[in-house]
Amino acid sequence: MDAVRIYGGNCLSGQTKVQGSKNASLPILAATLLIDGTCEIANCPDISDVYHMLRLLQSLGCVVNRKADVLYIDTKGIAECDMPADSVGVMRSSIMLLGALLARMGEVSMEYPGGCVIGKRPIDQHLQALRRMGVEIAEGPEEFCARAVRLHGAVHELPFVSVGVTENLILAAVLSEGETIIHPAAREPEIQALCEFLISAGGKISGVGTDRLVIEGVKKLHPVRFLVPADRIVAGTYLTACMCAGGRVFLEDAPCSQMESVLVCAEKMGTRLTRTTDGLLVEGRACRGLGKALVTEVYPGFPTDLQSLFMATMAFSGQGGQIEETVFENRFRVVPELVKMGADIRVEGNRASIRGDRPLHNTIVEAQELRGGAALVVAALAAEGTGIVTNRHFIDRGYEDITRSLRELGAEIELA
Repeated sequence: MDAVRIYGGNCLSGQTKVQGSKNASLPILAATLLIDGTCEIANCPDISDVYHMLRLLQSLGCVVNRKADVLYIDTKGIAECDMPADSVGVMRSSIMLLGALLARMGEVSMEYPGGCVIGKRPIDQHLQALRRMGVEIAEGPEEFCARAVRLHGAVHELPFVSVGVTENLILAAVLSEGETIIHPAAREPEIQALCEFLISAGGKISGVGTDRLVIEGVKKLHPVRFLVPADRIVAGTYLTACMCAGGRVFLEDAPCSQMESVLVCAEKMGTRLTRTTDGLLVEGRACRGLGKALVTEVYPGFPTDLQSLFMATMAFSGQGGQIEETVFENRFRVVPELVKMGADIRVEGNRASIRGDRPLHNTIVEAQELRGGAALVVAALAAEGTGIVTNRHFIDRGYEDITRSLRELGAEIELA
């Protein structure tokens, strides 16, 4: 059965290691297409989204091997510029292969990418920006074809901050002719990791970590070994597990410097946090309100990927709270499932109001996307009785083994 069974109502205690970052791994894997040789990507998470990306790379002619948590990507044999529709259709991140393949092959044909049902996320900004770099794009009803004799640098004044567009432009620009400027560029740690990977391979990128990236095209990149940073969203997931269920847990390798907006909220809600050189110690339930609405924003603001997990936490806090979602319009799809568990949540437009004074009970609920599915698991840990979260495949997109990690933290949880 594609499900997780949780025996709720128990405090947590234990330690788990935070896996490598999903959102950093995917663009870095795409970036290996720019390098003629074998790259070693260490600490790459063993999750379904990575599997689909590797399948796409293999379909293009790359040779992929994994030893423990290290991936070896050999791109010498790349010969194709068409990708299998089934992998493209289920994974939004496949769009970032567009910029890399145009730089490597000069031509790409692909179906429009899919992924989680958390919002429209149109790709028109990707295509419009690439056209400024000399790309010709023919759009059909189900697929499109992009061609470029030679990519050239351009100044991109983007209408809004987009992680995906920033990644695609970086990948297209690093081997292009001349200088490319991206503003406002996304500042997420995953963007910084991609830039650091390309710089280690010989790329010339300045402004890393700011909202203005300047990329000077180079003629060639060389193979490298790169360590993927820990996943800040996974760390935030297990942080909220303790905030809901209570207890004392240590999150090894939690990237605290990347989580400041999240940690500030957790401390305001009454959870005790101790930042260490090798992780994060979390103690106690959330027992207070934030005092104001939690508003999702682009980095370094509060991440939309943790919004549904904090919604579940607010339902247990005794104080409740309000959430304003400003990034993706469908992030509240988890609400009806939490209501099935007894939560009192009211949604008006992009704002949700959560009462925190009602007991939650476990039942059968359905994951409809990645982070909402994780939020249901976290809620079930603190609710009374035995619960089942179906559609586990959504959760597997971003978590290596959420049942194993939560068992290491003392949860009673198993595959169902």
